[in-house]
Amino acid sequence: MTGGNYRQPQFTVSWPTGEFGGMGLEGSVKLGYRDELASIADPRERLEKYEAMVAQAYERGKALNTGMNFGFDDTIDPAESRAWIAGTLKAAKSPPVRSGKKRPFIDAW
Repeated sequence: MTGGNYRQPQFTVSWPTGEFGGMGLEGSVKLGYRDELASIADPRERLEKYEAMVAQAYERGKALNTGMNFGFDDTIDPAESRAWIAGTLKAAKSPPVRSGKKRPFIDAW
């Protein structure tokens, strides 16, 4: 949950089944290793190599592995999700009271 700000999230957790990568893991293998895969002439051998690379990407991208590198607060049991969210909402500061309008003007271009 980011609380409206991705620079300072309230907390960062994942379920153990979470998968992390810069994009879809299959797509990242296809793009990142395009030349290496294209150099394999036999289609069956190319598919086996591709599937092995995707399996490695999934292993590296598991939440339990990625959490150690990217500083998650925790990898939680899905059953604990409600408690994490409720606890964070209780601990969150109330927004400051506004003395004026939320938006000083309406852009009507």
